[in-house]
Amino acid sequence: MQKLFIKRTSTTPEINFSPDEKLFSITGTSSPEDVRALYYPVIEWLQKFIDDIIAEKYKVFSGIVPIRLQIDLSYFNSSSAKFLFDILTEFKRLAPVSIPVIVEWSYDIEDTDMKDAGADIALLVGMEFTFIPKSKQD
Repeated sequence: MQKLFIKRTSTTPEINFSPDEKLFSITGTSSPEDVRALYYPVIEWLQKFIDDIIAEKYKVFSGIVPIRLQIDLSYFNSSSAKFLFDILTEFKRLAPVSIPVIVEWSYDIEDTDMKDAGADIALLVGMEFTFIPKSKQD
């Protein structure tokens, strides 16, 4: 499957979904002026990717080789939060076919609000997150 790569800007995160590299990451800041223009193509790509895994067209991932989603945002607005929820909900569709999804939520060690936001999203979507504190130099 073709990878999905969206370059980071001052208001949008880098989105790198590369199944062949087993890399799924969202990094940067997410406060786009048109949140739908950014995230609808991501959701559409993800729906097809998940559908292909469920249909066993894409067999790279398994109980032994989980999907690892790395989220490292310094800021996201409320509109972006809704789409993060939607992205995680798509990944959650893999649970019935026993494909684990490991969500790594990075946050600045001094930004407890970002950690709390991740915990809130994890609770809402019903997934366990691994929280990774980082210092300003990371």
